[in-house]
Amino acid sequence: MNVCRIILLQQGSDILWGLGKNMSLSTNLLAIDLGAESGRGILGSFDGTRMTLEVLHRFPNGPVKVADRLYWDVLRLFGDIKNSLAQAIQRGPLAGVGVDTWGVDFAFLGENDELVGNPRHYRDPHTEHTMEEATSPGGEVSFATTIFAQTGIQFMRFNSLFQLLALQKAHSAPLAAAKKLLFMPDLFHAWLSGVTVNEATITSTSQCYNPLTKDWAWPLLDHFQLPRHLFHQIVPAGTKLGLLLPHLKSEIGSTADIPVITPASHDTAAAVAAVPAMGQDWCYISSGTWSLMGVELPAPVINEEVRAANFTNEGGVRGTTRFLKNIMGLWLVQECKRSFARQKIDLNYDQLVQLAGSAPAFKSIINPDDSRFLLPDDMPAAIAQFCMETKQPVPSSPGEYIRCCLESLALRYRWTKEKLTKLTGRTISAIHIVGGGCQNRLLNQLTADATGCTVVSGPTEATALGNLLTQAMGLGLVGSLQQLRDIVRCSFPVERFEPQQTIAWQEPYQRFLACCQ
Repeated sequence: MNVCRIILLQQGSDILWGLGKNMSLSTNLLAIDLGAESGRGILGSFDGTRMTLEVLHRFPNGPVKVADRLYWDVLRLFGDIKNSLAQAIQRGPLAGVGVDTWGVDFAFLGENDELVGNPRHYRDPHTEHTMEEATSPGGEVSFATTIFAQTGIQFMRFNSLFQLLALQKAHSAPLAAAKKLLFMPDLFHAWLSGVTVNEATITSTSQCYNPLTKDWAWPLLDHFQLPRHLFHQIVPAGTKLGLLLPHLKSEIGSTADIPVITPASHDTAAAVAAVPAMGQDWCYISSGTWSLMGVELPAPVINEEVRAANFTNEGGVRGTTRFLKNIMGLWLVQECKRSFARQKIDLNYDQLVQLAGSAPAFKSIINPDDSRFLLPDDMPAAIAQFCMETKQPVPSSPGEYIRCCLESLALRYRWTKEKLTKLTGRTISAIHIVGGGCQNRLLNQLTADATGCTVVSGPTEATALGNLLTQAMGLGLVGSLQQLRDIVRCSFPVERFEPQQTIAWQEPYQRFLACCQ
């Protein structure tokens, strides 16, 4: 018996890991992992000790612009989900399928659960000024404290609450016709199983949910006169919804029943569940288009100091709280790359990081979370404008722009780590970076140097692993969150980055603080 299996058995689970009644030699599960730029259908094979992954289907994702509005192409995405299912059943029987996506965005269902309108993209400009109007009615009395006390969610203009209020203000026809609100993974689960519910981790991102009562924030919704009938049953990650609908079984060519299981449906919740950590002296960064940096707590932290720092309390697996900060993330690099390509400078990410590694250090520093970087027409131009306004040199080459982005992210991580320690009392000696962004070895080392912490990078596919293993929880194959993490550690290697040049970061950090006030 190998070491990993012994560890799992010794932790007191009544499940005979891979040896007994609850599973065959290998159990296949399908994760549909939808990100803001792309989606994948990933097959997981679980033998009771390790999870192995196979990417079956990759497909693009992104907003569709119609006039001045941004939408998600949910019908095409559902076609890709069916394509993933069709490929998965060629590998053998499926014990489950579940979908995770980004947070906050939602769809409306009307009569007979038909889709009403197209779901808006969170970067759609229709929420401009809505947050300010909602938090300061009449421009006099702040309502932000009341909203935060009921939801514990940081204020971002695209939160579901502000999207709903923007639609309400515009007398939206889809909102008027809506009978149900489903977040993006809930919509796809409904189309797969016919069951309409809201999964807890994705619901917790909305600023319409109370993490203390673990129910909708009814007084807040009533205050804004949002229709109560939109908000339905909330279920935990790992809930078995039912079986794949018969017409879908026929369409994908399956003769066997396929359970539809809500994983941790928010991609960050799934990724955090799969952080291969032990103890409590760690924080995480789920690194991708966004960087979600935080700690895992047994309960939310909701007070004025947290609100002022704009931290958030989102739901995690098994009732935990993801206390975190949303940081703009590698969106900065992605948008620079697109801008360079428009100028016929076609460089891949590896080439850009190599150029950044050779560029001078600390030439220019930006605040990654400045609002101008949310949806710029041209990211390098927006960075140049920030540098000019703060009286810094403007980057003069692709390598300098990317170096500026990565160093500024590392400095933002340092600021966030210090705030996490102050707000929670947690000592943080290690930072676990998971997700696609953990492959950026330069950013990993910059983060270690800037924060003075050991950085542990990996696994890259943390979101898919969290999706698959919370499905396995729902099937009774994984007994606890710690066992889930033990399986991740047994399944995938990690890389460590130790701090090397921490003193050199002191002066740049003071510059960062000065230009980011």
